[in-house]
Amino acid sequence: MRRETQVLICPDCQRLHGLDLEACETCGSTTLICRLGEVECRSCGSVRPARSDSLVGSEMSTPPGLPGLSAEVEAALNRVLGRA
Repeated sequence: MRRETQVLICPDCQRLHGLDLEACETCGSTTLICRLGEVECRSCGSVRPARSDSLVGSEMSTPPGLPGLSAEVEAALNRVLGRA
């Protein structure tokens, strides 16, 4: 994760330093996943609430032009349920 946004990074690039990734507060791992308002560490299983935009700073957690969580969920439900 980077600035409260989940990002995908190839395994080779993960070994590089200076990627500015968030780390688990419990074990220090950067293998974090964000889902439904929670951040979970894939290494130790620690779970914390995702920070709101106001706590992240002036930058928005969803980059401009990308759908927010509610839009992603709606699109996924439409695909699964066969809605147009």
